[in-house]
Amino acid sequence: MARLQYKQCAIRDGVRRYLLAAQIIILPSKISLGRVALYAFVATAALAGLAAAAAWYELERPLAIAAGQAEVRIASGATARTIARQLRDSGIPLQSWEFVAAATLTHATRSLRPGRYRIEGTTSVLALVKKFRRGEFEREQLTIVEGTTFADLRTVLNHSPDLRHDTAAWTEAQVLKAVGAEEAAAEGLFAPDTYTFDPGTSDVDIFRQAYQAQRDRLQHAWEGRGENLPYTNPYQALVMASIIEKETGRPDERRQIAAVFINRQRLGMALQTDPTVIYGLGPQYDGHLHKRDLLRDTPYNTYTRAGLPPTPISLPGRAAIEAALNPDLSKALYFVARGDGSSEFSESLAEHNRAVDRFQRGSPRRAPADDNAGKPAVR
Repeated sequence: MARLQYKQCAIRDGVRRYLLAAQIIILPSKISLGRVALYAFVATAALAGLAAAAAWYELERPLAIAAGQAEVRIASGATARTIARQLRDSGIPLQSWEFVAAATLTHATRSLRPGRYRIEGTTSVLALVKKFRRGEFEREQLTIVEGTTFADLRTVLNHSPDLRHDTAAWTEAQVLKAVGAEEAAAEGLFAPDTYTFDPGTSDVDIFRQAYQAQRDRLQHAWEGRGENLPYTNPYQALVMASIIEKETGRPDERRQIAAVFINRQRLGMALQTDPTVIYGLGPQYDGHLHKRDLLRDTPYNTYTRAGLPPTPISLPGRAAIEAALNPDLSKALYFVARGDGSSEFSESLAEHNRAVDRFQRGSPRRAPADDNAGKPAVR
């Protein structure tokens, strides 16, 4: 029994010594591993910080554009990688990953706005991302030329890469309804001018602006119109303005030509103006006006029909509208082109025929075989 108790005590002492030794060995091991983990964490954080600082410096480093400036046009839905490629192609020295990383870090990948951007001088990757995110694009411009037609206007709008083409498949009546027009025909109702807009603007907005501008111009001119004019409403003045616009591009002759047509109207004479005939021919006009064309009756043939045509024949500008409502004080009833861009005005047919002989009938510009040659010029 005593020997058993001795063995049990020996075992207990051995276990105690073992456990004590284990604590002495294990405890320093735990402390050592914790320090290692701490050191590793600090080192990793430091490396990450250095990497982040290096990356940030890379994204902020100045980028000098070789040509001094660059221009890129970003399409709707373009990705950050696509934009980066366009920037590189335009001469900006950056890597695609840099732009993608900058857009990702600033949470801008889904908010890079389309448009035409001009980058000048020195920039950086982050500055570029900020520029695209804010939409600091160049506003676009579209010019409607005086004397063009409504069909020309639609073609210009449909071919603009910066507009949203909502009306491309619309009828003329649908366009008029969209702009709030009460007129049955669109010709002449839209002001030729230069319009500025943001990329992605609907073409409906351009139509509305042009329609309202023409209404305002016509109303202003109507309120300041001269006396004893042969118009019963502003629309008739708009029709006359469209003819004046097509007859001359010389600012100094618009009021003189207006006087000729208004004098003719007052006397009940036919206007006999070629541009109305050409408009009435439409696609059948081959670029040359022949005698048979002058004899072909259409609602726009002012040789076969008296008075104004039923609608304008072009989009007249402000000056033509002003001329139609404030013509020169003149007794002229005829005019003929001199061949240098100007016109010769006459008060009598005899005087006019002499001017035709002088400026046109002997001119080599008229081919003898042309069946329009030698016709009595009564314009």
